[in-house]
Amino acid sequence: MNLGQLYTKALRLDDLSVEELVFLYENAPTPELMALGHELRKIHKKDDRYVGWIIDRNVNITNICIAGCKFCNFSRRPRESGGYVTTMEEYRQKIQELFALGGDQVLLQGGLNPRLRLKDYENLFSSLKKEFSELKLHALGPAEVAYLAKRERLTYRQTLERLMAAGLDSLPGAGAEILSERVRSLVSPGKCSAAEWLEVMRVAHELNLPTSATMMFGFIETLEERMQHLILLRDLQKQKAEGHYGFITFVPWTFQSEGTELEREHPEIQEATADEYVRMIAISRIALNNIENIQTSWLTVGKEIAQLTLYGGANDFGSIMIEENVVSSAGAHYSMNAQQIQEAIREAGFVPRRRNQKYEFID
Repeated sequence: MNLGQLYTKALRLDDLSVEELVFLYENAPTPELMALGHELRKIHKKDDRYVGWIIDRNVNITNICIAGCKFCNFSRRPRESGGYVTTMEEYRQKIQELFALGGDQVLLQGGLNPRLRLKDYENLFSSLKKEFSELKLHALGPAEVAYLAKRERLTYRQTLERLMAAGLDSLPGAGAEILSERVRSLVSPGKCSAAEWLEVMRVAHELNLPTSATMMFGFIETLEERMQHLILLRDLQKQKAEGHYGFITFVPWTFQSEGTELEREHPEIQEATADEYVRMIAISRIALNNIENIQTSWLTVGKEIAQLTLYGGANDFGSIMIEENVVSSAGAHYSMNAQQIQEAIREAGFVPRRRNQKYEFID
């Protein structure tokens, strides 16, 4: 393979194979890889001066979960001390705080709680919408949808249609980790398979429910598995109907190991370096030639590295993260408020533009 030929293919928005992406990652100098990612960013974003950001709030519906993810310090097993389900009064307080800061969206993360049924989520969503009519619900994820569908003996379509009727506005790409059955069987044995994750998203795209996609990397996956993950997302995006949202954005973030079961089982794991993260952002932009937005993860890599990725393919800085429990419980301790996130974007040489979950500028 030849680097120059691969650069040309990428700039034509041709599909690159697993082998080609691995070759690029292993052989392209970081400055060249970043420059290629940046040129592709310009192709996807006609006015490349702008970098998006959003005000929203993470709220964990529950921390009781049976997925058994070895990278999670936050969850509690059923009947384990410290387990909870968020009350309506707690939602009310958190949402009022969100509105006071100028936000209008909550990211509701669920977990696989055997005490909660589909009707509980329907009641929650409809109650929140009734009390806060302007509130946007970016909620659950394929793992929760697959779990609820199985428990209720419903199809994914039926489950999603009921959640949408109750008020679901968009579906996060949570729980993707690495879309490899080998990896998932080792690190998240109770969670849906890679095929099930993709099928839930396929149905969501049919229903024109806006979605995002994620990848957690830097633990036990191979480089080939990372690239296959990207190609699976690209191939699924090709199936969406013309005019449907599909995957609006892709968010890669680095495994946070502090105190996790996975760290204890695999002490040899070295968390992803800054160079590795910058390269993965660029490779993501190269591989995902049909997903418009790439969001950088300042929460896991910090402000300076996130700023650098804006010159390597990323075009969005994500949320101010009013509340985040899962990743921070494993060692991510960065934080930024609305002023700081805009200053960070300006420092990098770009113009901050506040957006909504559909990546529409609203400033």
